Amino acid sequence: MVRRLHLLLLKVYRRLPRRGRLLVVHTLAPNYSVGAMCVIERADAALLLVRHSYRRRWGVPGGLLKRREPPEQAARREAFEEVELAVELVGEPSVVVEPKSRRVDIVYRARLAVEADAEVVRPSSPEIVEVRWFKPDQLPELQRETAGALVALARARGRPRPVPRAASSG
Repeated sequence: MVRRLHLLLLKVYRRLPRRGRLLVVHTLAPNYSVGAMCVIERADAALLLVRHSYRRRWGVPGGLLKRREPPEQAARREAFEEVELAVELVGEPSVVVEPKSRRVDIVYRARLAVEADAEVVRPSSPEIVEVRWFKPDQLPELQRETAGALVALARARGRPRPVPRAASSG
């Protein structure tokens, strides 16, 4: 009985106009927020971390994509908005999916477009209270999302990285 109902619904779905099919998918599909993050690395391998005004742990520049914004553009935009740095994205991004929080993060490795900018880095957004460079083996306690992003990038590169200390929340 359930199988026949399923087949009938699929036949009805197939006959819907494209807009109708999209409406059905968008109504029934789970909603996820999609963000872009930049793991900015200096020439000496130090990582740029930021502390947000609304979080206790350290993170990386990033945020939600705007409607129809390409993720690579969002990553560069967030880096500029939060720490006023122009960055170049390096390689292919990693994707981290968090089903429990219904969040997808597209994580980019990045380097400074102008290496001299590394000396004058400072917050440029009210949501950022502190910005600092950290050696990879001296990372502070990280936001859970940032720790996951670093692990994903390390796996994608096939390199072991120091396991970041992440808090369960914060």
